[in-house]
Amino acid sequence: MSIRTVLCVLDVNQFEEDLKGAISFCESRGAHLVALLISMDAAPPPMGRYEDVSALCAQLQEEAADRLYKKSEEIKAVLARSQTSYEVQEVYTEFAWADEDIAELALYADLVLVGAQAAADEGLRRKIIDGALFQSPTPILINPKRHVVELSPRSILLAWDSSDEAARAARQSMEFLKQAESVHVTLVDPLASRAANGEEPGADIATFLARHGVKTDVDRVASGGKRVEEVLRQHAIDVSADMVVMGAYNHSRLQQRLFGGVTRSMVEDTTLPLFLAH
Repeated sequence: MSIRTVLCVLDVNQFEEDLKGAISFCESRGAHLVALLISMDAAPPPMGRYEDVSALCAQLQEEAADRLYKKSEEIKAVLARSQTSYEVQEVYTEFAWADEDIAELALYADLVLVGAQAAADEGLRRKIIDGALFQSPTPILINPKRHVVELSPRSILLAWDSSDEAARAARQSMEFLKQAESVHVTLVDPLASRAANGEEPGADIATFLARHGVKTDVDRVASGGKRVEEVLRQHAIDVSADMVVMGAYNHSRLQQRLFGGVTRSMVEDTTLPLFLAH
């Protein structure tokens, strides 16, 4: 997949580092940046007489809209000094509907970039995931560090479990995979059967990637009773990975929220850029 349009979601309260990273990312790839500046109203309406409450709500909304406009102008000024092709979108929305606003723009992007500041905001991060991954076909790249994602990651860990989500992640991250010096297709406790990972787990996806010019190693890793996400994180360290690529949420959102899950744990506790596709 060629990355030509990047959507970066920016929180109106803190976005400077994320904007800087998005500019560098897009400049390095010649991609168009869509900066979505979002202000979410999560506070419940105050109690009191209807007239007083209505007036207060209107005042708060006016102040939020004014702040959103001013911050948008700041972003435009920064972007105008860069070499990036860009546009700035402003959204003032209730927290409950923010994912739909994000999904609407994600439909027309090749990648949704989540910087360290947005990733650290649990509420915004969840809305980005719900909007981009579940309501659009667009993958996301979460960068938990306050520096630019490597232009050409030298080593990538591709988490593989023969699922549709993992296959989609491999295809959509192809630009990164082809640039890497080594891609470690990593299977945790794989089952060698035609109905699971094939009779030689990992061989089929390795062959597929090799035909695209990807330098691939297949790593079959025993968990030793540890959780899958713990094994993946440790193996990423062992192979000096610069990025982790994986399919996201191959169970329902309700199951993931009730019982956790590999994706949720990786998102909440990753130290490496994490490419996710659903």
